[in-house]
Amino acid sequence: MSEPGVYTVIDIGGTSLRIGRYETATGRLTAVDRFPTDGLAVHPDHTAVPLQHRVSRQLVDRARQAVREHGSCAVGIAFAGPVTTDGWATAAPTIWGGGGPPVPVRALVEEQLRLPVVVVNDITAALWRYAEPSAGQVPFCLLTVSSGIGGKVYWNGEVLLDARGHGGELGHWRCDLSPQAPLCDCGGRGHLGALASGRAMQRIARRTAREDPAGFAASALSGPAGSADGITTYHLVEAVHADDAFATDILRGGLRHLARAVTSVFTSIGVTRYIVIGGFALAVGERYADMLTACLVEQGCFGLDTTQIRQMVSLGAADDDHGLLGIGRLLATRLPATSLAESAR
Repeated sequence: MSEPGVYTVIDIGGTSLRIGRYETATGRLTAVDRFPTDGLAVHPDHTAVPLQHRVSRQLVDRARQAVREHGSCAVGIAFAGPVTTDGWATAAPTIWGGGGPPVPVRALVEEQLRLPVVVVNDITAALWRYAEPSAGQVPFCLLTVSSGIGGKVYWNGEVLLDARGHGGELGHWRCDLSPQAPLCDCGGRGHLGALASGRAMQRIARRTAREDPAGFAASALSGPAGSADGITTYHLVEAVHADDAFATDILRGGLRHLARAVTSVFTSIGVTRYIVIGGFALAVGERYADMLTACLVEQGCFGLDTTQIRQMVSLGAADDDHGLLGIGRLLATRLPATSLAESAR
């Protein structure tokens, strides 16, 4: 039996699919489970279309089971890729790589579950955890740095997107035009996500260790990693925490690219507040915000002095619930009361 005001909320990304129970009345998130996303990370040799089928089947199966356990009257999905206003996922590089046709995620899940479904980009969902539409909130940009990079701008009570989901895909801003620039998961070269995400930092750390074996041998990375190919993002984070110069320089290289992306947003539309989330950035912690701020000061933001630049960046909550809590809050505003009442019958 469905309960009004109880939602099943899902956050699906390149690494994991998280699912939980959200109560509108209290804003509580409970019964959170995590599963490896049955996509590119698990099946790196598969092409886009087979992965789309795998991920779609996993999404429907997990949602169906959770709805039954939660007693939900609706489902909200935070999806790692651009999403149209009618719930089509037009791309998902970290989930199924480059290529593949658009997928009607909302229609697919609604048809199988016979419940109202809302689907938005995962960063759009996460942003609503921090948005306060009734409070005249100052515009801000939410940035996530994990397996990929994304960002969305909140302005005057809305997320700045067009009907096709365009906007905020900073991870696919091309910032290295060289022919040898690293490949992004989408297939393009030199994108920000291929230069500054958690996955990118791991790849760059391994390459740097191979190119500079002496520097690697002297680094705090060499002991736990064992070899260049053994370096993980966990090792990199721990080395940065230990003030290891080799690891810190690698991270700083990525952050310089991210700082240029931030200054492009600032100079384009004047946003001066940036909240950073994502597994990799939050694992590094305050050091990440401090280093990004230092890169912004180094580059400069036209019209701002150093004191103002130092106030631009902060970290979000140190948990992994941004998308789940955000989509829960968004569901309450997106779904008409009549739809929820009917679904609870």
